[in-house]
Amino acid sequence: MKIVVVGGPGQLVLSMMERGPATGHQVIAVGPPDLDLAAPDDGAVYAALEAASPDVIVNAAAHTAVDNAESERDLAFAINAGGAGAVARAAAKLGVPLVHVSTDYVFDGRLDRPYVETDPTGPTNTYGASKLAGEEEVRAYADNSAILRVAWVYSPFGTNFVKTMLRLAGDRDEVSVVTDQIGNPTSALDIADGILSVVANLVADADPVLRGVFHMTAQGEASWADFAEAIFAASGAHGGGRTSVRRIMTADYPTPAPRPANSRLDCRHLATVHGVALPDWRGSLESVVARLQAGTDQSASLGLGT
Repeated sequence: MKIVVVGGPGQLVLSMMERGPATGHQVIAVGPPDLDLAAPDDGAVYAALEAASPDVIVNAAAHTAVDNAESERDLAFAINAGGAGAVARAAAKLGVPLVHVSTDYVFDGRLDRPYVETDPTGPTNTYGASKLAGEEEVRAYADNSAILRVAWVYSPFGTNFVKTMLRLAGDRDEVSVVTDQIGNPTSALDIADGILSVVANLVADADPVLRGVFHMTAQGEASWADFAEAIFAASGAHGGGRTSVRRIMTADYPTPAPRPANSRLDCRHLATVHGVALPDWRGSLESVVARLQAGTDQSASLGLGT
């Protein structure tokens, strides 16, 4: 099976490139300059995807700079909404399944429990609003699709919270991290494994039950401060630096884009329908930190850089 992943060399694209061959599938990435969703054009998007001859398409392209999106609203909506629609229409025209990656930020974070797929949405920032608009585009134009909401993504690749904390561990005696935002830290490598399973289901079975919106995060929850402490503990266990965490409130660390206080996602629907359940975040974090401390980042061998 040929899986075409739309997006630049980000965490999920690189993770798909690494994990795909182990399942016996061919995974190729299509992104800028061949396919640029910053100015989405249906004809150009379709031509780029048709040339790739996909059996299935995974749209991992996104404007993910949450704070920057507040001042780059048009760009965020162009990529996350307009681009999603163009990819959805191309997938429908090509007659292939589409997996579209979305986010926990489509919710306002006010519930006192993990969100299920049918809970009302209500993004509190531009990034979340643009991703929700992208979901609506996919639902409108690609019936043969699965929308996967992920959260708190980290990996050995690119820029993410884990790599930032590891860098700070060597520079500071103390790091201030918010403690009143909770979610499910999730390895992009685990997400890639989950996507590969969902892709196989979509290709093998036309059952509409396999289509729709699903939540895909790691098991277990944490605050950002909990997450940071676990990162430093894993770093120390593997010969790296560690530092102490000073727990602060969101109000003590204002950002241009407000974050939801509760980003937890309930993933039971995915497990029931697709038979996919990602592992606990603590074990996956240990593996990623060990890999980073050992210097075994293989992104260069994937031909996409970081």
